[in-house]
Amino acid sequence: MTMLRTGDQMPDFSFDTPFEKGLRLSEVVKEVPGRTAVVFLRYYGCTLCQYDIHLFKEGYDSIRGKDGQLLVVLQSDPEKLAAQIDKDSLPFRIACDPEQELYKLLDIKAAASMEDMLGPEAKEKIGKARGMGFVHGEYEGEELQLPAAFILDRDMKLHLVHYGKVVEDVLAADELAANM
Repeated sequence: MTMLRTGDQMPDFSFDTPFEKGLRLSEVVKEVPGRTAVVFLRYYGCTLCQYDIHLFKEGYDSIRGKDGQLLVVLQSDPEKLAAQIDKDSLPFRIACDPEQELYKLLDIKAAASMEDMLGPEAKEKIGKARGMGFVHGEYEGEELQLPAAFILDRDMKLHLVHYGKVVEDVLAADELAANM
């Protein structure tokens, strides 16, 4: 598939979370009156991803305030992730895609090398993550995976498409909310 653009229809897909099986995106988007942000990160063991998930949790009220919701997609195995997080510890779902099928479907690329993956703010962000006590866990999926974010309405029309250029290029909760 080619990269998506604003105005395109988001392809529908099914997914599992650590605690739910067989969900469909087209049904999940109808659970709220507003829009849904779908953010693709790497995997739960990634220090930066743990930090981003923490920041999404902290800023989730900005998304909820727009009658929206967030779905974070990780390359983590649902059973392994269920052993690492509590069912009610996050105000949003985490979709698990250990085979990276959704990343391929939406043409979310990996970087060519570690040097290409890390942008100018990566070291600072890693320092902040480590300063908050986040440590690298088990490696899963594509280590060079880049992030992406999509905001779609209840009819699956895309209102924001953001393919990250480097690993730290993740839209914050307030940036997502501003586009809802």
